[in-house]
Amino acid sequence: MKVISLFLFFVLLPLSANAHPHAWIDMQTTFHGDGKSIDKISMSWRYDPIISAYNLDGLDTSPPHIDKTLQSLADNVIKNLLNEHYYTYFYQGETPIRYLEAERANYRYDKKRLILSFDLELAQPVPISSKNLTLKIYEPTYYVDMSWKNTSSIQFSDQLKSHCQASIDKANPSPKQMMYAASLPPDVVPDIPLGQLFAQTIHLNCQ
Repeated sequence: MKVISLFLFFVLLPLSANAHPHAWIDMQTTFHGDGKSIDKISMSWRYDPIISAYNLDGLDTSPPHIDKTLQSLADNVIKNLLNEHYYTYFYQGETPIRYLEAERANYRYDKKRLILSFDLELAQPVPISSKNLTLKIYEPTYYVDMSWKNTSSIQFSDQLKSHCQASIDKANPSPKQMMYAASLPPDVVPDIPLGQLFAQTIHLNCQ
């Protein structure tokens, strides 16, 4: 069983084209709570076919073994993502909101695409009355574009859905930053935080 970071494969792929990003993840995010506070965020990340194929290359995906293979892969990936804060940045104003280690990590394989799911319990519940709640999720080097298609990709638990709404701000990189990203080959690490510059921002409005 090979143990790899989620996006380590990019330095190995024979990609000839320049320009970041080189692969894509569609995200769905669900906020959970009791109607008065938010206490958990659930993630569902749907990889593009290239990421999916690479992560499964050489692994036993035969029907008797695929469930065990997918769980072992999810365990390895989520362990590596711990050091990257799960690429998840939840804030109240300028103050980071802390969360515990990921739980219930698992992979599904559907239509040739891997889907990674996991939960992040918040270290302390956040009152929904809190102002300026924002969430960004991004891979720092922008090898991978991680994005929500629209606000339908952001859900709330039954206890929160009547209290909360979400909006998405698109990233607004400068023309110079866009040209820099377009110039980077896949084996070069950018010297600026491209992922943050190209990341969407979720704004929560709860009452």
